[in-house]
Order: sequence, then C-alpha cells, then structure tokens
Amino acid sequence: MKAVILASLVFLASCSAAPIAGAAEGPSLTIYNQNFGVVRDFVELNLGARLNRVTYAESTAFVEPASVILRDPRGEWALSILEQNYRADPVSEGLLLSLYEGQAIDFEIVRGDVEVIIPGRIIRSGYAPPVTNYRRIQSQPQMQPIIEMEGSLRFGLPGRPLFPALADDTVLKPTFHWLINSGRAGKLNAELCYVTSGMSWEADYNLVSPEKGNEIDLVGWVTMVNQTGKTFTDARIKLMAGDVSKIQPQLAYNRAVKAEMQMAADATVTEKAFDEFRLYTVARLTTLRDSETKQVEFVRAAEVQSETIYIYKGSAVNWRQFSGWQPEQIMRQREYGNQSNTKIWVMREFVNSEENNLGVPLPRGRVRFYRRDDDGQLEFTGENIIDHTPKNETLRIYTGDAFDLVAERKQTDYTVDVNRRIATETFEIKLRNQKETDAVQIRVVEEMFRWHTWRITNKTHDFEKTDSRTIEFRVNVQPETEEIVTYTVEYTW
Repeated sequence: MKAVILASLVFLASCSAAPIAGAAEGPSLTIYNQNFGVVRDFVELNLGARLNRVTYAESTAFVEPASVILRDPRGEWALSILEQNYRADPVSEGLLLSLYEGQAIDFEIVRGDVEVIIPGRIIRSGYAPPVTNYRRIQSQPQMQPIIEMEGSLRFGLPGRPLFPALADDTVLKPTFHWLINSGRAGKLNAELCYVTSGMSWEADYNLVSPEKGNEIDLVGWVTMVNQTGKTFTDARIKLMAGDVSKIQPQLAYNRAVKAEMQMAADATVTEKAFDEFRLYTVARLTTLRDSETKQVEFVRAAEVQSETIYIYKGSAVNWRQFSGWQPEQIMRQREYGNQSNTKIWVMREFVNSEENNLGVPLPRGRVRFYRRDDDGQLEFTGENIIDHTPKNETLRIYTGDAFDLVAERKQTDYTVDVNRRIATETFEIKLRNQKETDAVQIRVVEEMFRWHTWRITNKTHDFEKTDSRTIEFRVNVQPETEEIVTYTVEYTW
C-alpha cells in the first residue's frame, strides 16, 4: 500500500514583492523548524494623498521590525514608509510605577474590614524594562519598589496602586507607528509581511510493529507551536523543511506553553520541492492560538518492510586523549584502544521508497517505535531522532541496547618492533545469545585506530572493509550459544 500524505501544511517561503492578484484577506503563516516564521496579513488603511500617521498593534510580540514589508498586493498603489517606530513595552503596573517615580499617587489599602485610600510617593519603582527585540529577548532583574507613606519608607507596595488615566501615547501591546507617504487618497487593503520568532514546528513519527515480524505501520504528525503572543484565526499555514540559513537570537525565547492538542481530522497534506528545501501545506484554514500546540497528521503508510540489526562496536577509545600523538608514541602504548563495552546496539532499518510503501520526503523529527504484545496492547520499544530524509534513502535508527545479547572484547596479544616500525595486535571478541529460540546476526565493527597503514594477518571469520580504517564481521549466533571472533592486525609506519 502506497503511503498516503494526509495533512497539507502550506508555508510562505518569503513575502514576494511581485503583485498578487485576488489575494485572500486572511493571515498566512510559513513556519520554519528553526524557531521563526513569516507572517503575511492584511491591514485596512484609510490614506490621505500625502503624509499619514498610522498605528498598528496586531503584530506578534517578537516581530523583527527591520523585516517589515507593507505594500499593495496588486501593485497598483505606491506606498512608502518614511519612518517606522516599534514600541514593545506595553503598559504594566511596573511600567506605570516607573512613569510616576518621584511623584505621589494613591494606594488602596485594607485596614481591618475597611478599604482606605492613602497617598504615597514612589521613591523607586524597581522596574527594569525587558530587552525584547529580535536580536536579544531577555527579562531584566527587577528590584523591590520603595514607597514613602505617612512619613516612613516601605519596601514593596503597601497596597493596590491607583494610577491616573493613561496618556494618549501609552500602548497596551506591542505597536508599530508608521509615517506613510501615499501617492493618492483612498482606502487600501494593504499586505503586511514580517519575520517573527516564537513560532516553530517539528515532525513526530509513530512506528508500530506486530507481535512477530518487522513490518511496520507508520503515522507522521506535524506539531506546530505558537509562542508569539498573537492568535492567528483561519490562517493558511505552510511549513518549511530544511536547514535555512537564519541568524538566530542570542537568547532563545523561553515561555511556558499551554499544550492544547488538537487534530485537524479532515486536513489533507501536500508536499513539494521549494528551492533547495521542502514545503508542506495544510489545505484547510486553521486557527493557531497563542500559547497553543497544534498537531496535524501528514503521512500514513502500512506494511513498510524493516529490519532489526544488532551492532557491536566494542572499542571505546577516547580519541581526544591521544590528540597530537605521533605514530611511534601510539605504538608504544599497549593499552591504547583497549577500553571496551559490553552493550550490543539494536537498530531498526528501512528504505524510504515507493517500493517499500513509503517514498515521501520525511522532515527531521522524533521517531517512536511500538510493538504489539500477544494481548494486543502496544508497548514502547525505543525512540530516536532522524534528520531530514529524502525519498529512496535508507534510515537506520538506534532504539536501545539488547537485553539478551552480551559481548566481551579484550586484547590477547601485542608486540611492537620500533626498529622495523611494525606492531601486531590480536583481539578476542565473545558474542553470547541468551535468547531461548531466536538466532541473531551480530555485526561486529572494529576500527583500526592505531594507524592508517594496516592489514589483517589472521582471522576466524570473514569480514568486509567498510572504509579505510574500519572492518565489519557479520556473525550468526544461535540461541543460548556463544561465538568467538579473533583477528590479528599488523600496523606499519
């Protein structure tokens, strides 16, 4: 059965400067899996023929002001932003206290069962404005307020402060102030584009195996997270997969996320190549609320053939310990490379191809494996992260260490002739299969770590040379038996 792509995640790769005929009057999002996104929205402007002062307070809290593009989507109206001011410090109790430092305001204080109004002078507000531009998003440490009241100084607020009315220039949320030069007067539904942080997405894959065998059913989800401070209602959403070059903020935005899982059950996901990346599109309009995590299924495949692979890489060399050593120094160290482990890795491998009922580009994400027990219940058997994987590529995923398979690796002989510049080394590797019924094949990976000039002079099993300094033995081990692999390597330098 061929893989079915279900969720259509549509993204805007950029705010194109080309005219858009009949543009829909609703928000569009292109979310990148690098904690940023591109927002495309529409703004109703009532413009005069020359200079216009316009206030816009519907952007995200983490917009990159320098990325703003405001234009006529049909290319018929010439607009020019002569000046742009962005204020990202909305009114708050701390901010108002700072505005009235050195002045007296009223405080509502409860004394017994009675509320009384007592004036107090703000000696220090304690307020430190946050740094909230796109280059650096960081809260500053706040200090304790100091209030002079009834002839005494008090640390902390004595009660609820009562402030005078807000000034006309006070902002309640992040706000743009534009000075726009327009070539003519009239109403325009202008297109606004900008880049914002606080928006991300990632892929998650659940792979289910039957009680016996290695066929897997795969379901892929896209998880979108909105931490921008803005809700996008009935938005067109696209997701960009790939490593797009982007200068990241010095400090990542960190904020508690309300995980409100939702499934777009009737969504259809389409995918296409876009430039050097992959673009996924959600066909139906979707509301993405602030502090919301939304999930959409985007790929489903059944009867995907996979293989369980067991790998023993016994050498545990700390390469940094010998950094800068000369060959003769390494050869004189008999103990070099003798560190080893006993764990045998369990890997799951499958081909992302149409012949294997898959064959779709898979974005980077977490892969979880489940196997159905004989009572029908699914049991979790491991997880890992895959990178962006094109179709027709092979995925090999580490899921854990085998419980019933044990290995030992030790050096049994070592000789070195410094004058002739020859060293020989022999290893013995024991592989034990404690399973009661299942035979297994274990791939023993050995690295010729002492030097790049080497040859195998003696061996008990055939091997394959996988690269210039690595060999691999494939050893079949029957249930409740032990197999021993030995080999001798000769180094010259």
